[in-house]
Amino acid sequence: MPSVKLQKLALAGVSTARVLPPQVPSQQAQRPTVTVVVPCYNYGRYLEECVASILTQPDVEPDVIIVDDASPDGSGEVADGIAARDQRVQVIHHPVNTGHITTYNDGLSAATGKYVVLLSADDLLTPGALGRAVALMEAEPSVGFVYGYALTHRDGPLPPARQDVQSWTVFGGEEWIDWRCRSASNSIVCPEVVMRTDIQHAIGGYRTDLPHTGDFEMWLRAAAVADVGLLGGVDQAYYRLHGENMSRGIYASVLTNLQEREHAIDTALATMRPNLRQPDRLQETAHRALAREALEHAITAVVKHEDAENSVRAYREFAAKCWASAPELRNWRLLDSADPSRVNALRMRSIYYVKNLQARVSWRRRRWSGI
Repeated sequence: MPSVKLQKLALAGVSTARVLPPQVPSQQAQRPTVTVVVPCYNYGRYLEECVASILTQPDVEPDVIIVDDASPDGSGEVADGIAARDQRVQVIHHPVNTGHITTYNDGLSAATGKYVVLLSADDLLTPGALGRAVALMEAEPSVGFVYGYALTHRDGPLPPARQDVQSWTVFGGEEWIDWRCRSASNSIVCPEVVMRTDIQHAIGGYRTDLPHTGDFEMWLRAAAVADVGLLGGVDQAYYRLHGENMSRGIYASVLTNLQEREHAIDTALATMRPNLRQPDRLQETAHRALAREALEHAITAVVKHEDAENSVRAYREFAAKCWASAPELRNWRLLDSADPSRVNALRMRSIYYVKNLQARVSWRRRRWSGI
């Protein structure tokens, strides 16, 4: 693995990011063990390719736990066929469908490797992903989980993946939580995360009351007890986009997404409060960010004529409930204005276009920095 420098990102003038030795080892005295949990419901057609992307990973000893949630498409039989050909694969069969949260947790609780990954049956690891993540955690025992970037794709040829790490960053756990609260958003898709199994078992699994943002809440919980590692400029997984993705289905509503993110942040901060120095400040930061975002969506509804009256009311109700000072914000006052003039319309359009530009900049920053 090439010699690289640790990327340092300042947080309010002070960063707890630590500089690593100039070279992170890629070869260990013993190849670390990594358990990859593959939850599967009606994704039998993807299983072979998914498991192959795991078992061909270099520099680690991978094993696979496929959890079939009573799939009616024959996924269980496909999984059994893979396990019969390779002793590194085991299968857990649910006799009845239990839903994705139970499926995730059953697999994670059975993990025995030093490190663990949750990889949906329709997703893939990029070549060398496990070795890169594990190398950082082997070098830095304080790091509880590592992530990079997840490439999105649809059925068809895979886009080329970046495989050379450009920077290594280790965040203090609460510093990383602060970054997440500043935007009140999740910078992780999911399949690009490699976590220490003892950390996973210590913090527990996914919460049943957070079906949409359970992964976000889990990363926050893990960061409250350990540092966070980031592999910069490298693609760690392929995340498949299709109509069956849950995040693009029943939880696609913008308002629902805001509410679910609020619930995830509040739950994590309440659960891990004894481990945090400033839980109240973190919560205030997150709620302010959510209120601001809600008002931006309200302005978007006005500009795009999307059921503006009802949408604006709903977004403003959320903003006020989320953050008591929301009525003092400029965007709230702008929405409050009864002036239908051209000037007011132009102001709203300006905010709408700036919001879109900021979203594109944020995507590019996430693409290269992971934050």
